[in-house]
Amino acid sequence: MSMENEAGKRMYEFASKIFPYNRSITGEGVRQTLSDIADYISSSGTKLNITDVPSGTQVFDWTVPREWKIREAYIEDENGNHIIDMKDSNLHVLGYSTPVDEWVALDELKKHIYVENDQPDVIPYVTSYYKERYGFCMSKNMLDSLKDGRYHMYIDSELFDGVLNYAEAVIPGDSDEEIMFSTYFCHPSMADNECSGPALAAELINTIAAMDHRRYTYRYVFVPETIGSITYLSQEDHVNYLQKHLKAGFVLSCVGDDNDYSMIQSRYADTYADRLLINVLRYKEKHTIYGFNQRGSDERQYNAPGVDLPVVCFCRSKFGEFPEYHTSADNMNFVSEEGFQGAYDAMMEVVNILEKNARYRMKVLCEPQLGKRGLYSDISRKGIYDTILVQRDVISYCDGRNDLLDLSERIGVPVSDIIDIIDRLKDNDLLEETEE
Repeated sequence: MSMENEAGKRMYEFASKIFPYNRSITGEGVRQTLSDIADYISSSGTKLNITDVPSGTQVFDWTVPREWKIREAYIEDENGNHIIDMKDSNLHVLGYSTPVDEWVALDELKKHIYVENDQPDVIPYVTSYYKERYGFCMSKNMLDSLKDGRYHMYIDSELFDGVLNYAEAVIPGDSDEEIMFSTYFCHPSMADNECSGPALAAELINTIAAMDHRRYTYRYVFVPETIGSITYLSQEDHVNYLQKHLKAGFVLSCVGDDNDYSMIQSRYADTYADRLLINVLRYKEKHTIYGFNQRGSDERQYNAPGVDLPVVCFCRSKFGEFPEYHTSADNMNFVSEEGFQGAYDAMMEVVNILEKNARYRMKVLCEPQLGKRGLYSDISRKGIYDTILVQRDVISYCDGRNDLLDLSERIGVPVSDIIDIIDRLKDNDLLEETEE
């Protein structure tokens, strides 16, 4: 493994660790995931603060549901053979299933079986959080192979008054303006959709906590999707606080695969977060920009009318747009160290822009004499002129009106290239920051 992919390797290994947990919107799988995140970031000195919100709590227009606990689930035939067993895949049981212990005929059994008709080899992920029922999931091929006879449906589960858990970590900076990364962890055993966001967020915590200087305060939020972000926003005056302090926010979802880089824009696509992520993705070979009407994760809640936070969603393959989504095919073979690394690099580009973005003004009139400062090559050869031209363009537009994103858009080069030029000009006392 090259040093360049070290972060990707760590994230892949962490995702592999939490992959088997039987998570839902509540329960031990959630708490175990949060415990592992806390352990992962502990070396950075960052504390993960975990909050319990009791079942029955009113959270805006929703109510925190009862907690779900499941111990065993299977279907067996008349010979005692387990046709499916959640010990083999926790996708085999419908999420939030109520208990059942019944022998039924095949026709009755089929009423409680969910399959993915268009993908006959996969187990679908299906859940019923807010209406009590029980059920099982299997591949269509397996269902079609079942013979007439009697089958034992068995689920040992319970719904009880418990808690919903969410967590956050805050890394202070020089300013009380904040950058937020939010991700979710409420589905069982799906690598890209479920494990990749927490892995990326945890790695970003370790990296950003180790920075010598932070311009902004960084907030990390870990929630069960939808009900978790709604609950988080309803607690502790979070909406008012974030409306006053949040500079830009990013929901992390499906960030471990090797496909497109993607984003879902904010409701009006007019926030600082939109500008930042669009600029970074513009220079990726494969990227797709989705409008807010194609939303689907917690960006829905952060952008809700009255909440109105400057939040976008970042993905590799966008949820719902890849065939492995919400099936057993979203496993650890679908994600990769390289895929994780690419997502990490993209988010660190965003962080680098955030930390260094400013408007700049040249301190000399007309073009500076670059040669005497070692900023202009004394040899003319192919390729050198293009580099010099970019440097000249940066100088021409450093008039106090343009920040790094403006410069990138005007000149047509990545902000990372412009930062290198800005640093050289500052080192030679040719440039100064201006007030925004």
